[in-house]
Amino acid sequence: MNSSLHVTASALSIALLALPACAGEMPVRPQNSYANGAVSGAAAQQDSLGGPGYADIADLVLSAPVIADATVRSTAKIKPAEAPNLAPGLVRLYVEVDVTALIRGADGLPPRIGYLLDVAPDSAGRVPKFKKARVLLFARPVAGAGNQVQLVAPDAQIDWTPSADARARKIAKDALASDAPPVITGIGNAFHVAGALPGEGETQIFLTTADQRPVSLSVLRRPGEQPRWAVALSEIVDESAAPPAPETLLWYRMACALPPTLPERSTGSLEAADAAIAHEDYAFVIAALGPCGRTRKI
Repeated sequence: MNSSLHVTASALSIALLALPACAGEMPVRPQNSYANGAVSGAAAQQDSLGGPGYADIADLVLSAPVIADATVRSTAKIKPAEAPNLAPGLVRLYVEVDVTALIRGADGLPPRIGYLLDVAPDSAGRVPKFKKARVLLFARPVAGAGNQVQLVAPDAQIDWTPSADARARKIAKDALASDAPPVITGIGNAFHVAGALPGEGETQIFLTTADQRPVSLSVLRRPGEQPRWAVALSEIVDESAAPPAPETLLWYRMACALPPTLPERSTGSLEAADAAIAHEDYAFVIAALGPCGRTRKI
C-alpha cells in the first residue's frame, strides 16, 4: 500500500481515504454467465472442511447489492483511536483488493477497491495475513466513493472456493429470476380434511409472505402409504406441485424461516382430532426439509 495513504477517523464506519483507481482502466462489469448450481465432490469436500454452506452464503448474497471475486493486494492496520465501534479484542484493517470478476453489481466496480475489515488476532497476537488471498466479497457501495465498498456483515469477506463461488452465482441468479420464491414470514391457517377411508386425508397449511404472494403446503395421506407433501406457489395446488429440492432458494426460504412446530393459532378452528393430524403433518414437512444449516449469527 502507498505509504502516503493516511488513514483517518473521518471515514467512520464505512471507508477511508483510498488510492484512486488507476486512470484509463475500464470498470469491471458483472459476468452474465452463471456457474451451474451443482456442487461437485471436490467442492462438497470444501464444506466438510468448514467452508460456508448454502444457507450462510444465501444470507450474504441476498443482503449484498455488490458481490465480487477479488484478490487481496494489501492491508493496513487502523489505529484503535481511529476505529469507532470496534469490538474489544479485534483489529480493524483497511483492505485493498483487485477485482477479478463482478458477480453482482448494477453499476460495475473499479478494478481496485478498498473496504474495512475487523479481524481477531491469534493467541500470539498476530493479525491474519490476507495478501494475495482470493476472496469473495459481499458488500454495498459507498455513496460518493466509487472505489470504496462496505461489507454487509463482519464476516462478509470469505475465502474463495469453487463451492462458494458456484453457490453465490447460482443464488444471485435465482434471486433475480421472474419466478423467484417470495420471502416467507410465518404460518397462516391450517386445515385438514379426512378422506373416505380410515387414515386417508389431506392437510393444507398456508404460509405468510413479505409480498402477500400465496404459498401453501399440502400433505396427502393414503392408507398403507407414506405421507406425500408438496409446496404450491399459487392459489391452486396442481399435480405438478412437489417438495423443494435441497439447496434451492425455495428450500432455503422454507427451511430457514419456518418455525419448528405449527402454531396453535393456525389450527384454532379445527376439531381436536383434525388439529392433531395437522400438527403431525407439519412436523413431517419440517423433518423432510431438514435443518437450515446456518452457522452465522444474524
